[in-house]
Amino acid sequence: MQNVIALTCLLIATLAAPSAAAQSAATRLPEPVAQALAQAGIPETSAAVYVHEIGATQPIVAHGAERPLNPASTMKLVTTYAALDLLGPAYAWNTEVYATGTLQQGVLTGNLILKGYGDPKLTQENFWLLLKNLRARGVREIRGDLVLDNSYFDAVGYDPARFDDQPTRPYNTGPDALLVNFKAVTLLFVPDHDTRTVKILAEPALPQIALVNNLTLGNGACGDWVAQLKLEAQGNGDAARLAFNGLYSRDCGEKTRSFSVLGHRQYAGALFVQMWKELGGSLSGSVRQGEAPPEARLLTSVKSESLSEIVRDINKFSNNVMSRQLFLTLGAVGAAPPATFDKANQGIRLWLAGKGLSFPELVIENGSGLSRIERISAKNLGRLLLTAFSSPVMPELMASLPLAAVDGTMKKRLNGAEIAGQAHIKTGSLTGVRSIAGYVLDNAGRRAIVVFIVNHPNAGKAQPVQDALLKWVYSRR
Repeated sequence: MQNVIALTCLLIATLAAPSAAAQSAATRLPEPVAQALAQAGIPETSAAVYVHEIGATQPIVAHGAERPLNPASTMKLVTTYAALDLLGPAYAWNTEVYATGTLQQGVLTGNLILKGYGDPKLTQENFWLLLKNLRARGVREIRGDLVLDNSYFDAVGYDPARFDDQPTRPYNTGPDALLVNFKAVTLLFVPDHDTRTVKILAEPALPQIALVNNLTLGNGACGDWVAQLKLEAQGNGDAARLAFNGLYSRDCGEKTRSFSVLGHRQYAGALFVQMWKELGGSLSGSVRQGEAPPEARLLTSVKSESLSEIVRDINKFSNNVMSRQLFLTLGAVGAAPPATFDKANQGIRLWLAGKGLSFPELVIENGSGLSRIERISAKNLGRLLLTAFSSPVMPELMASLPLAAVDGTMKKRLNGAEIAGQAHIKTGSLTGVRSIAGYVLDNAGRRAIVVFIVNHPNAGKAQPVQDALLKWVYSRR
């Protein structure tokens, strides 16, 4: 009997040994990655790597994978997968136009109300189409106020300077249920060689934004042309002044730069007044914020692109503004409006729990990754991607990720490498943070989940390290 027990124990130990050895090997970084990290001056303790082949029971690499780290924009994978799964790829947002009073012979004796439901991409062109449709329905003169209804989202205070003290940068634009054209004004800088001057053209050209052009056209390399503009920005949300006092090189050619300087109400109202006038309409009242009363009647509406198209823009180009809009939409749809960040946060946690996923380290501030406090582990981000792969919305999610050496934020990476076109990878970048997460189809036809997060002052040097991991995953035997 003792011999039987001894043999059984030996057999169990023998069977368990390869598994233990495999787990030990998984904690070690692949040699090319370890070397690249050392060359970048990044300690291995500041990096988390998780690689898991689809269908396998154990990860190939799980180095530091359970540490909660700032994932930067790879957090968008949580938001976009949750949205596709909860709302469906065909989900779309409406922006509606209501009226009070009477409409006779083109004259609205009453108020016109624009009501938004959080459309992440209500562009200037779509806004114009909405107003054109309104004119086609017989409205010409508005003898009342223009009322902007953004009550679908909670009008909480949002400080655009909080993240990096750059309040005029469009990526810091706060969410709003009636967000129009990302609240951005794009300036086109055009060098005129004949007059030796630089023209600045604004689109849209709103009277609330004053441009002061003291630029000098010079010679030399273009270099960091933005820093040479020496911008002085002043404003209070109602009006703004942008003064440019630097040098602009001829070699720069035409360049564009976008700014966000007006408040949501001021921007949407100014754009409406401008476009409405161009369409032959008039407004005698003021522009104010309010809600559509129960007696208001619907005149027309415009529908957004589908969620699958919105998600593509968010992930391919890492659009933070659209991501925050989508995050709040989850709060409004899941817990009833008005949406708040807390409602959206709780909705995602309930959704994760419903899938049997527990991420105790997860911290979500706004769902975009443009945050200093958001956290997730590489392992759990990888588990999320594994779960997504068996989901009905997997094709939409994967197609939204940048394709290595082809498009989005991966367009200029891994060009000429064998892995080009074989990896769908979401990237993330903040000061002190570099991350990638997605799917790699290797040279043997196997697909693997890859997550790599670096939190370190030298994170800006981590791109070659990430590329080394992607190449290793692609060519491993």
